[in-house]
Amino acid sequence: MTAYLADPYATRSGGGVVVYLLNRVMPHLPPWLGWGGTGLAGALGSLRWEASAPAGVGLTLASVALTGATWWAGRSTTQQRRLHSAITVAAGSAWVTAACLAGPTADPLGDLFLMGGPVVALSWNIRMILRRNDTDPQGGGDKGLLEKVGLARAQIGQAKVEPNRVTAPLALEPGEQTNDDVSKALARIASALDLPVSAVRYHPSPDSSRRGQLVIVPEDMLAQPVEWEGPSNLGGSIAEPLVIGRYDDGSPMVLWLPGDPETKRNSTHVLIAGGTGSGKGETALNLQTEILSRRDVLLWVSDPKAFQDFAPLRPGMDWSAEGGAETEVMVEAVKAVIPARTRWLGAHGYRQWVPAAAETQNDPAHSCQSGRACGCAGMPFLVAWFEEAANTLRNLGDDAFTGIAQEARSAGVSLIVSLQRPSYDQMSTSTRASLPSVVALGCDPRDEGFSLPEAVIDAGAHPGAWGNRRPGYCYVVSPGIPEDRYPSPGRTFAFPSRAVPLMEQLAAWALREGASADPVTAGAVTAVAGRAYTGRTPASTPAADGPRLTAVQGDHDMNDGHGHGLLVDPEDADIDPEAELPGDEEGDDAPIFGRETGRKPSPDEARELFALAVEEFERAGQMIVGPKDFMDWCDRHNLSRPWVSARLKEAAIDGRLEPTNATGRWRIVPTLTAA
Repeated sequence: MTAYLADPYATRSGGGVVVYLLNRVMPHLPPWLGWGGTGLAGALGSLRWEASAPAGVGLTLASVALTGATWWAGRSTTQQRRLHSAITVAAGSAWVTAACLAGPTADPLGDLFLMGGPVVALSWNIRMILRRNDTDPQGGGDKGLLEKVGLARAQIGQAKVEPNRVTAPLALEPGEQTNDDVSKALARIASALDLPVSAVRYHPSPDSSRRGQLVIVPEDMLAQPVEWEGPSNLGGSIAEPLVIGRYDDGSPMVLWLPGDPETKRNSTHVLIAGGTGSGKGETALNLQTEILSRRDVLLWVSDPKAFQDFAPLRPGMDWSAEGGAETEVMVEAVKAVIPARTRWLGAHGYRQWVPAAAETQNDPAHSCQSGRACGCAGMPFLVAWFEEAANTLRNLGDDAFTGIAQEARSAGVSLIVSLQRPSYDQMSTSTRASLPSVVALGCDPRDEGFSLPEAVIDAGAHPGAWGNRRPGYCYVVSPGIPEDRYPSPGRTFAFPSRAVPLMEQLAAWALREGASADPVTAGAVTAVAGRAYTGRTPASTPAADGPRLTAVQGDHDMNDGHGHGLLVDPEDADIDPEAELPGDEEGDDAPIFGRETGRKPSPDEARELFALAVEEFERAGQMIVGPKDFMDWCDRHNLSRPWVSARLKEAAIDGRLEPTNATGRWRIVPTLTAA
């Protein structure tokens, strides 16, 4: 593409004028130099071959061969350029042949040289001038590329060249072409430029259906992974950007979770989608390390893979669950904290969560008391992360997260869901529509539409081109990111094994310096999860690991040798070891083969045993139960599963249990204990 640009450093005085004129004239000199060279060749040739018949044959054949070679070489250019070039070469070579044989001054060769030569040179100058339309700011450029891809009438404007990035405005033929035509031609443009499909993008103008910007990134700067070197903003606010990688032009790849009322940015939920081997684990590590490094956020994580990837970070999490019943409890807890947090934010004058909400409320403008500061404890932002969410959705139903996704943003809660294939048979369309942000990693080409909006795919985003061959490559669509960045590929930072010690240090920092649950959030989650929720604890304690054992004093025969009594369970501490065992009861001596074994508890005893079983589940932190959880208990007490189902329903009527979204699953309502 030829362009006539003034030297930006030239001036209007002294030598600057000469430099300016030279810059303007130099692109037009080649045709005139060719004219002069043709005359010189004819003059020198006449000195050797004048009136030579054999030379005439050779020069004629050379002229024909040169003209044919020009026509063959121009097959990749436009038809007009090919024809113009061939005619110019034919005319020049014919004149040289005649001048060598008859002399350059022989009639009419001298007149043809003086009149025809300037005409041919000027024709090339005119062609060069017409290649740039100074009256149309959108015009210009060699349109051979656009003709090849079916956009011959489109006009390319002045290109902006940046390091590893070329941006050119594009104007399509009015009434004949639309931005959709460019989107369909992106693969052909990439092919013509010998680039991958992801290197060519098109950003349509929101104000026009025929104008936009064509972006070409010639070099893949993501081929070499960049290792994670630590959090980007240790001790900062969760409201500040989270840096998770870099784009293909080297700029940082960021996203935000809370909203910003000043910039009109909405709070968001995030979907992390990608096939096996696409780098979801490292993407999650990038985002989790950024979250844990902030001072005003709580992180709850459910991972059915038992924290295989996140073990170094687990101590810094406010709550972690390993799937199954633990995840069921977490889902119910998130549902319970949403109205409690929303009520608190509204009472303190916050329309949405902002960093000031995490501080002690000393501002009268944000007080639950009229006319004075209330001094209430602040409310940290909450991130609820569900890893391998397909497992959870299979157990709880495809709409398990729908209510959370629709209501949580106003409560200062961000939902992050990670799974391989966010198709309609994995999660409900309502849930998918409520997850406005997405980190789309490599996937099957047929699954691109499940991860990214159609407009982003039309603009050139194709995660299906990567599959699992380029781990960490991704597209990020989220509020706060310019829309022209959506189809730009990026790559998350890599986490090698040597990063584990640094992650452990970060988890220790979060445990020591990170936010603790506010009374409102802690109260709501404890009312649902009971002992299953512990919050951040400095270290593992016996209370956290199980029931504490106590010493029975005075039993010297069973002393451990250190002055301590025998360690027993608290519920057995009052048993008298000298007491007689109970006598025989009816049914104890019944045969154990061929009939039911043992003594069946009476109805009152069975109900008491059932209540104790529920308490055992609660003490163990398993707050979601169902008939299948009582199978061993039924076998021990000779009770049937239908009997247990009936008792579960009775307990729900009594308020000891509450139904969940999953059929046959019940949530234990924690019992009140003395302070």
